[in-house]
Amino acid sequence: MSSVETELKTSVRLVVFDWAGTLVDFGSQAPVHVLQTLFAKRGVPITAAQAREPMGASKRDHIAALLGMPEVSQRWEMHRGAVPGEAEVDRLYAEFLPLQKELLQSHSTAIPGAVELVQLLRQNQIVAGSTTGYTRELMDILEPAAQSQRLTVDFSIASDEVSSGRPSPEMIQRVMSLAGIDDPSEVLKVDDTIVGIKAAQNAGCRSVAVAASGNSLGLTYDEYCALDPQELESRLGEITDAFHAAGADYVIDTIADLPKLLASI
Repeated sequence: MSSVETELKTSVRLVVFDWAGTLVDFGSQAPVHVLQTLFAKRGVPITAAQAREPMGASKRDHIAALLGMPEVSQRWEMHRGAVPGEAEVDRLYAEFLPLQKELLQSHSTAIPGAVELVQLLRQNQIVAGSTTGYTRELMDILEPAAQSQRLTVDFSIASDEVSSGRPSPEMIQRVMSLAGIDDPSEVLKVDDTIVGIKAAQNAGCRSVAVAASGNSLGLTYDEYCALDPQELESRLGEITDAFHAAGADYVIDTIADLPKLLASI
């Protein structure tokens, strides 16, 4: 192991991670499968791209955003006879939670490098925190599954433990408070979604976008490894440009690339 991997000389005192697509669940697959299942059951199928577009928001807001898409709303009205309203958002959300709970166990595999990274942070007295679009009920399933792989964080805030989810900075600020850190310049937010990057901006901290393992590329680990190198380079280039345009300070492929970046900050 190189010196970069054993000792980090950095101004960062707190790293706040997202979960799906960043620490676990390569390609952020679990929410997409559940959302597509819910809409298909109602005779209004949605594409994976549509399911991924609002990713990072709290799951109720995510469902509301899907129903608010003109194409989805129009097809819903044609098939079901009425424009979807708040009551339908509530019904879909109520069904989402148990379905997501069923899938979490099979979509909780740590992304390569995540376990080693969190251990490295602790060796260097850097706090590991997390925020997520998942509720506490879902995190109570996901976190023990991650812990069985030796992947743990010091402080974890779920979307229903604050008044406003991402892009609000509230979850990040709660983690900062728990970690005893007041200065956002000492905080680094790592996320695979645009709203996660926006939350970092709103909190005044620096952000790292994850391009390859996250929602934007949307591939499983095996699909990612099998993708033609030229196509992969092209797609990651587009994703990187989009994250920079959204305000990301840095873009990496996966969490395994973070130690070298941290050492340069």
